[in-house]
Amino acid sequence: MEVPPKAPPHPQGKASAKKPEAPGRPPKAPRPESHLAMVRRARRTNRELAEIYPYAHPELDFRNPFELLVATVLSAQTTDLRVNQTTPALFAAYPTPEDMAAAAPEDLEELIRPTGFFRAKSRSLLGLSQALRDNFGGEVPSRIEDLVTLPGVGRKTANVVLGNAFGVPGITVDTHFGRLVRRWKWTEQVDPEKVEAEICAIFPKSEWTMLSHRVVFHGRRICHSRKPACGACPIAPLCPAYGEGETDPEKAKKLLKYEKGGQPGQRLSPPPDYPGLPAPPLGGTAP
Repeated sequence: MEVPPKAPPHPQGKASAKKPEAPGRPPKAPRPESHLAMVRRARRTNRELAEIYPYAHPELDFRNPFELLVATVLSAQTTDLRVNQTTPALFAAYPTPEDMAAAAPEDLEELIRPTGFFRAKSRSLLGLSQALRDNFGGEVPSRIEDLVTLPGVGRKTANVVLGNAFGVPGITVDTHFGRLVRRWKWTEQVDPEKVEAEICAIFPKSEWTMLSHRVVFHGRRICHSRKPACGACPIAPLCPAYGEGETDPEKAKKLLKYEKGGQPGQRLSPPPDYPGLPAPPLGGTAP
C-alpha cells in the first residue's frame, strides 16, 4: 500500500492547526481609533511633514503686511500663482493704503482683472484701504479683532496676515487644509471656524502657523483632491485614507506637482531655501 507523503514541517517545528471560523459569524470590525491615538498620529504626521517640507512658506509674494493683506484678499477663487503674477503692477501703482484708497475703481479693476471676480475684489480693496487710512493710521493692525472689521477680511485672511506678517500663531483653514484634515480623520467638521478650533486643540500654539503651511503644501503637491498620489506619499503609513488615489509608485510620481514634480512653484520671488524653480511673470515662460 502506498504511504502518503508527510506534511512539510512547520517553520517553528510544530504544525499549527488553524481554528476554523464559526460558520455565519462576521469578521470582527476594527476597533475605532481613540481620540488620544488620533492626536498622537496627527502630531507624528506634523513632524514628518516638517521633514518633508522644511522650506514650507506662504506662497504669496509680499514685502510688508499691507501687500500680504491685499494679496490674500485677491487669492479668493484663484491660484496664488495668478495673484503673484498680478500684484507687481498693482503695488507699483498703489504701494500704500493711502494710494489705493484714492484709486479710481475702473483703474483698480483693470489691474486685478486676471485674478477673477475683479469688481467685487476691487470694492473690498478700496474699502479696506480706506478703513486702514481712516481708522488705523494707514497701518495694518496686528489684532484679529481689528483685521476682521476690514471689508473682505475674514478669519482665514486675518490668520494668514497675523501668522506671516506679525508672527502671531494661527491656523489658516483654506480649501486644501480643510479637506486634508478631514481626510486624515483629525476632524469631521466642515465649518472653517469649527475646523480651526478642533485643530488648534490638537497642536501646541507654536506649531499653528507652520502646520498650516505644511498641510497646504502637501495638499497642493501630493494629496490632491480628486486623485491623490498615494503611491508617492511619504506619510502614507499614517493616512487612514490610503488607497483613495493612485497607489502604483511610478504612476503616482507622474501626479506630483510644483517642485515635487520638477515644475515651477507659485512664487515669482520664492525664499532662498526653496528647492524648486521660481514661477514665471504674467505672460512669461518658466526659466
